[in-house]
Amino acid sequence: MRIYLLSLGAGLLVGVVYSLLGVRSPAPPIVALVGLLGILIGEQAVPMVRQMLRGAPVTVGWFVEHRLPHLCGELPKGTDARADRREPGGRSAG
Repeated sequence: MRIYLLSLGAGLLVGVVYSLLGVRSPAPPIVALVGLLGILIGEQAVPMVRQMLRGAPVTVGWFVEHRLPHLCGELPKGTDARADRREPGGRSAG
């Protein structure tokens, strides 16, 4: 139940901001996409600040390892086309 109330509160806050900016709801697609990008970037700011407060450096490597998977989701895995053409036993089908 708590997550629903928090979501409602966040929605109300966005509605107030939209009203102050004079943006109609639902927002035009580009405004909505920029807002979603801001949400994603804002989610990354909290862990980065926590990392810095611990005295640990925030390097590109740290960002790629810890934050990029969350930001982009699971990236698609490539398949080996040669492996798909092999018959059981390791011989080539062609």
